[in-house]
Amino acid sequence: MKELIMTKLIYHVACTLDGFIADIQGACPANLFPTSGDHIADFLQHIHKYRLVLMGDNTYRYGFKFGLQPGQPAYQGLKHYVFSRRLNFVSNADVQLVTTDAIAYIRHLKQQEQGDIWLCGGGQLAGQLLHEQLIDQLRLKINPSLAGCGIYLFGNKINTPTFLRLKQSKSYASGVVLNDYDLSY
Repeated sequence: MKELIMTKLIYHVACTLDGFIADIQGACPANLFPTSGDHIADFLQHIHKYRLVLMGDNTYRYGFKFGLQPGQPAYQGLKHYVFSRRLNFVSNADVQLVTTDAIAYIRHLKQQEQGDIWLCGGGQLAGQLLHEQLIDQLRLKINPSLAGCGIYLFGNKINTPTFLRLKQSKSYASGVVLNDYDLSY
């Protein structure tokens, strides 16, 4: 008998100590979000375990500043689903542009896919998914920085009471802390 692997939607994201995933312009400057250090190897190891990646419009567009072109994958080897009503490109085998209802689409993905799904960002999409109780796990890389303002972890506000159960925590010499939580609604 084949073992059924449960699909989990994991919001794996970096944030500042005050809960921001980007600055007010939607950028992730290196002084707030370090791109080097002892935590990077674990990050790369984690993303190779995901089956596919979900991104909101702003998260995908952020890659354009670094040469990413519409329709190109930001992470090689992962099927991308980009949720946007503003972008316009032809979907391909690597990147699927989704312009319909994100919640219904993601609910369908969770029912059809096997293995872990990575929610890479953004905050507004994460807030909607939290409200609909579709996020199963939060893998939060907390940077030793304070942004003061910017884009919140779950968008504008959290209106869904949610209990987080800490599964594991790892501290790095860089000051970064990685916490894995299961969510209970």
